Amino acid sequence: MFKEKTMLEINNIKKHYGSFLALNNISLKLKEKELVVLLGPNGAGKSTLFSIITGLARADEGECFINGNNTVSQSIKALKNLGVVFQQPTIDLELTVKENLLFHARLHGLKISNLYKTIKKELEKNGLEKKINNKVRILSGGERRKVELIRSLLHNPKMLLLDEPTVGLDPASRVDLLNKILFLKASKGLSVLWTTHLVDEAEKADKIIILNKGRIKAMGNKSKILGLAKERTLEKSFLKIVTEN
Repeated sequence: MFKEKTMLEINNIKKHYGSFLALNNISLKLKEKELVVLLGPNGAGKSTLFSIITGLARADEGECFINGNNTVSQSIKALKNLGVVFQQPTIDLELTVKENLLFHARLHGLKISNLYKTIKKELEKNGLEKKINNKVRILSGGERRKVELIRSLLHNPKMLLLDEPTVGLDPASRVDLLNKILFLKASKGLSVLWTTHLVDEAEKADKIIILNKGRIKAMGNKSKILGLAKERTLEKSFLKIVTEN
């Protein structure tokens, strides 16, 4: 029987900021070709968890593995499998689209000569081929997100992290981004962890994890979440679960 591969495994993570407990005993798994949405209100601990996964912060307790590699003791092997789009833009506004993408490629030690066709193809797919030499500053918010997504996938990671990726986007751009992620999951076999406080962005997830005040309050597919809350919509279920003690 085929056993699904685990791309991300988090075991008993705790993180304090002084006396404040930001994450309390967090454990979860993300399987191959799975879209998991980490759903929680602002301040739930979503970005803190992302910082630990990406190595920007160190957990006080617990371990994190990406594709079987420990993110602390095997950080290089672990992080090479990871693509990230952070909540706050990390793209250089004064560089052109092409310059941003090539700079990222160099950081990953990729051969630039092999990437020109890939970059051109990806920009064409996203309707940005005519803006390759434009400075990022003049792009719309949705276009900037597309460039960040292209950049995050240049090194062919096996897993993609998206931290509140639709912040600042208009409704049409939000839908477009989610559809692109669903397409990439299906076509490239990507494992995706998407954090959001917007319930509608979790509707098509394979698994939903509701996080509140540093604790996992519920975990499962949409049907399971509805059953746990005994509600008929995901929005009502989410509100009920996060307001329970």
